[in-house]
Amino acid sequence: MSREPPPGEEEAPGGGGGRAGEGGCYLALCARPVHFEKANPVNCVFFDEANKQVFAVRSGGATGVVVKGLEDRNPISFRMEDKGEVKCIKFSLGNKILAVQRTLKSVDFLNFIPDSPQLEYTQECKTKNANILGFCWTSSTEIVFITDQGIEFYQVLPEKRSLKLLKNQSINVNWYMYCPESSVILLSTTVLGNVLQPFYFKSGTMSKLSKFEIELPAAPKSSKLSLSERDIAMATIEGSCKKTHILKLNRTGKFALNVVDNLVVVHHQDTETSVIFDIKLKGEFDGSTTIHQFVLPPRSIQPYQIPVAGPASVTSQSPVPCKLYSSSWIVFQPDIIISASEGYLWSLQVKLEPVVNLLLDKGKLMDFLLQRKECKMVILSVCSQMLSEPERGSLSVIATVFDKLNHEYKKYLEAEQSYTMVVEAGLSRSNPLLKRPVRTQAVIDQSDMYTHVLSVFTEKKEAPHKFTIAVLMEYIRSLNQFQIAVQHYLYELVIKTLVQHNLFYMLHQFLQYHVLSDSKPLACLLLSLESIYPPAHQLSLDMLKRLSTANDEIVEVLLSKHQVLAALRFIRGIGGHDSISARKFLDAAKQAEDDMLFYTIFRFFEQRNQRLRGNPSFTPGEHCEEHVTFFKQVFGEQALMKPTTF
Repeated sequence: MSREPPPGEEEAPGGGGGRAGEGGCYLALCARPVHFEKANPVNCVFFDEANKQVFAVRSGGATGVVVKGLEDRNPISFRMEDKGEVKCIKFSLGNKILAVQRTLKSVDFLNFIPDSPQLEYTQECKTKNANILGFCWTSSTEIVFITDQGIEFYQVLPEKRSLKLLKNQSINVNWYMYCPESSVILLSTTVLGNVLQPFYFKSGTMSKLSKFEIELPAAPKSSKLSLSERDIAMATIEGSCKKTHILKLNRTGKFALNVVDNLVVVHHQDTETSVIFDIKLKGEFDGSTTIHQFVLPPRSIQPYQIPVAGPASVTSQSPVPCKLYSSSWIVFQPDIIISASEGYLWSLQVKLEPVVNLLLDKGKLMDFLLQRKECKMVILSVCSQMLSEPERGSLSVIATVFDKLNHEYKKYLEAEQSYTMVVEAGLSRSNPLLKRPVRTQAVIDQSDMYTHVLSVFTEKKEAPHKFTIAVLMEYIRSLNQFQIAVQHYLYELVIKTLVQHNLFYMLHQFLQYHVLSDSKPLACLLLSLESIYPPAHQLSLDMLKRLSTANDEIVEVLLSKHQVLAALRFIRGIGGHDSISARKFLDAAKQAEDDMLFYTIFRFFEQRNQRLRGNPSFTPGEHCEEHVTFFKQVFGEQALMKPTTF
């Protein structure tokens, strides 16, 4: 069924070691596996690595073929004529054409296109005396035959029910391996089998890549095949470059590999445990090779219960525990585990939450988490934990974590900025490969930190206030270090925390030495503090002036924040109170729904009218009639100011 060996298929010397406890299992089988008819003398099971589909073929297809995949909601069922033992069966990408190999010389095809006749057509391999080892679909209509004498690349023409040879290459082949994620076929050549020749397929083209040699552990005693397909696994790890990495297993026996979330997972049957390696993390580099130890202690895959099938009356019995690391397990890349004897296909998953308690060094933990796809909420949870008892970290550890997060944040901001500049310069048309940078979950921005970590942390008020302020300032320092513009709501959080603890001297220093950057929202916040800290008024005005804010704009900002008295004081401070609109201020005072504030503002303008015109009444041109009526309703007509005569 598979060219990949089950973990621990053969007994190996020195496998030793008891099974590790299940506590902190960081690997799990997916909750919704594919269930298929288990392999038996009548039912043959095949797996297609490209489409991730299981084929259950009964009686050569005569009594039914059922195709199921992890992504497929509806299984495909059909029958086909029994023309002999099926050696290999796969759908093209998109499930439109079925290819079936029954002999060593040819492959049969069947169209699954609506309104297309269900007639098989056959393609024999072109090379005389060659035997077909297998085939791989590289697209919806392109297929590669791998023979013991080379490879043949065809285009399938379903409407003509024929194939067209695009390219072929003669080369002695022992075995082959296909990586659908990268569209690369690897051929084992030479007598020993340790010279590997890759071919790359894309859009109807076949490219021969540089061959390479696998160093054998010991000099072979005879000229026979020394490297088999069971010794090789092919998978794609994003962002990895041409480097050699050695993974130190510190154990012996037969192993099987998966690649999940850019991690190399190594299963070991003797101990019924798995370990994970992250080649993106630093290892020991000797000038040519990087040596890695496993990131986390060995753990078993999380226990899995197989539900009991049958009528509802019977299924009340308990589910059956699945035998993990069974000798009937077969592993496929990147993340597939199949139990042919039990009839299950799972995808392997990495659970990040248990990792938090196994990787205690917060710096290493962040390096690990930032490379994972679903990392955001786990990272934010770690940040919250390290600010709270009992796991409160030192400021140096907290600073390290903030710097690692902001390093990723800055990388994304720079990529986004570069992309925007290219688009605005009109250069994107000449570069069709240009793509907008993808915002991964590793990008933890200021809004994320404010919402999920910092605002919650300050509201709890568990920590000493000095520590709280130090944490906030540490995050701001980190943002500044990476030249990321600090959002005003972070400064507001600092100011509110300082005010809560009456640390006005510290607030004054932060503003005086520009630790808190100037912004209009910050200036408005300062103005609102005037009643509890009078110097805040002047600090705010100084900030607004440094921002070169026009006076009338300052008034508008203050009024929009319902700081009506502050706006009036500001206008008086610059000598503009004789020309301002009474209605604008009275509107704002009324909206504040504070009767005494309205009274104060109304009285101020009555006094201005008396001083400028000798009469406190408003002129029709000022359009304040509704405010006069409102004043009378609330305070009575007798409260209106009487004209003063000299």
